[in-house]
Amino acid sequence: MKILQLGPYPPPHGGVQTHVVALVDFLRQRGISCDVVNLTRFRRASENGIYYPSNAFAVARHLVSHRYDIIHLHIGGRIWPQQLALALACFALPDTRSVFTFHSGGYPSSPEGRSAHHRTLRAFVLRRFDALIAVNEEIAQFFRTLGVEPQRIHVISPYLGFGASALGETALPEQVSEFFSTHNPVLISVGGLEPEYDVALQMKALGMIRDRHPKAGLLVAGSGSLEGVVRKERSLLPYAEHILLNGDLAHGATLQAMQSSDIMLRTTWYDGDAISVREALHFGVPVIASDNGMRPEGTHLIPARNLEALVAAVAKILDSPQPRVPIVSETDRNLEEVLSVYEQLTQQAKNRR
Repeated sequence: MKILQLGPYPPPHGGVQTHVVALVDFLRQRGISCDVVNLTRFRRASENGIYYPSNAFAVARHLVSHRYDIIHLHIGGRIWPQQLALALACFALPDTRSVFTFHSGGYPSSPEGRSAHHRTLRAFVLRRFDALIAVNEEIAQFFRTLGVEPQRIHVISPYLGFGASALGETALPEQVSEFFSTHNPVLISVGGLEPEYDVALQMKALGMIRDRHPKAGLLVAGSGSLEGVVRKERSLLPYAEHILLNGDLAHGATLQAMQSSDIMLRTTWYDGDAISVREALHFGVPVIASDNGMRPEGTHLIPARNLEALVAAVAKILDSPQPRVPIVSETDRNLEEVLSVYEQLTQQAKNRR
């Protein structure tokens, strides 16, 4: 069996990237050939079966010049027309089975997700995949709404990379270590500098939190299209020096920073079953997140875009600190389930020959 993963691959180390890396390692450890074609704007030298094509034509050239039994497309966030075109190209390849994982758990409740129906191009393309993996039941129901056959839908939670090896793989950058040494408590936000992550709300909240906790600081790990806007907004705040917009962190460093923080914030406008939330809960770090109806047990829930609720939730946690109780998750089992999907498709292909 030869498999290709199409999707985001580090850098940076976001939730989808973490899942893809773990899946590739898992398959290779079992002697299964697995390549990766990175679909983000980040570039580095291609090696060891990890390819960083320079453009869409290079992606297409790779698909035509290499043969795979299974191509697995991973998408997080929105579904773009270019991704639908890529999927159609994969369907045209002979003797190749196609798998799709949609990692954006909050997409069905977004305006774009609510506008989708069985007659849209998205529905037409998704119905052609041999198997679709939903990271939660809401995504699975979204697939059903688009007319995907139930037997093609598999609900499999994403991999959470919080093992000991991940923690030890990367040291904290000096500026992050210095930030921890000069601030207490530290609130951490792991996501992106995009509108839906509502970093502006977190920065406003910090000013109110510092009234009672004058050494409090906010560490924001992640990058995005609003970086310039967010940096300008921060510069106008009288407590700007207590907000560290660090940019992307390696996954191991993100986990270390998360474990060292007092509270993790996930104040999104819409969201799914965020891997970062589960990672923080694994370490026993209190998590405050906007209520999207699918947060893991133990999360402190607040309404989206509600400054007062966010400040009150932070105050409640800081005023009554509790012992950290890690939550264990069997993540390798999730990778086994993905492999099982591959094996089923491979067997189906053999039976049809």
